[in-house]
Amino acid sequence: MSEIKDIVKKLEQILTETESKREVEDLFNSSRELMSAYRCAIMEIETKFNVLNDYFSLQHERNPIETITSRLKSPESIKEKLIRRGYPISLESIENNLFDIAGVRVICSFIDDIYMLADCLLAQDDITLIEKKDYIKNPKPNGYRSLHLIIEVPIFLQNTKKKVKVEVQLRTIAMEFWAKLEHRLRYKKHLDEKTINYTSDELLECANLCSTLDTKMQNIRNIIEK
Repeated sequence: MSEIKDIVKKLEQILTETESKREVEDLFNSSRELMSAYRCAIMEIETKFNVLNDYFSLQHERNPIETITSRLKSPESIKEKLIRRGYPISLESIENNLFDIAGVRVICSFIDDIYMLADCLLAQDDITLIEKKDYIKNPKPNGYRSLHLIIEVPIFLQNTKKKVKVEVQLRTIAMEFWAKLEHRLRYKKHLDEKTINYTSDELLECANLCSTLDTKMQNIRNIIEK
């Protein structure tokens, strides 16, 4: 009798997994046009930052941007986030509730460059600021620092114009270094509570050291330029 129950349970699990995969496939197939719009929005924002970087180089003989990277959330990740937040699984729900489908990350040399580039981007008349979170002036409890902007940019398609939201993250090299390592270490499994508490304290201290480094490098640059 127990063997039959185990077989039924496995069949139910297979059916559930199959249905879940089918939902993801259906979402992916129906969202091709929407994902294309997000990709276009990413290219638009990347271009704007590249133009700012080139212009600043001409005016001041240095580039404020070290690197620009981007990412587009996968259908699986989108579905998981919709479910986790209790939102319907639909294209309308994606557009109305998830503002980080398209992401652009800008790595800068100095803290001042972050705010300068953010101001220049937001001053452009086709950019609308939806939300701003300054984790540089107000770091997260774990020490995370970055400037986050949710913006809306118009995308001109074949027969229409569409406004698309993009998350922009601006941070220094030191902030990026810390965030990458913290992200890797955070997903280590089978750590006991004592180890978790110790590493959390150590990571926070490292974040503070990175902040001190950024401040010192900023001060050195200010002295040199004056």
